[in-house]
Amino acid sequence: MTCKGCSSSVRQSKEDVETLVVEQLLLEEHLVDDFVFDKRLAICQKCPYLQYETTCGYCGCFIAFRARLANKQCPDPAGAQWNKERKE
Repeated sequence: MTCKGCSSSVRQSKEDVETLVVEQLLLEEHLVDDFVFDKRLAICQKCPYLQYETTCGYCGCFIAFRARLANKQCPDPAGAQWNKERKE
C-alpha cells in the first residue's frame, strides 16, 4: 500500500479502508493475534496525530494495516507508543 498523500482529497471511507486492508493482509505472512491488534489499534485511535480516523499522521499508513503487521512498530518519533503502557 502506498501513501495517498497529505491533502483532504485523499480521504477514504472506513468501508473502503477496510476492503483495502483485508486485500493487502492476504499478501502478508507475519501478523499479530487479535489481542495485540486490538491493543495497538486502541492506542492509535487515541493518538492526536490520527488523521481521518483511519490514517497515521506520522507514516501515512492505514492504522488497521500497520497495527496487524508483526514486524511493524508505532512510528511516533517520540517513541513507539505500542510498547508503552498507557495509564488512562
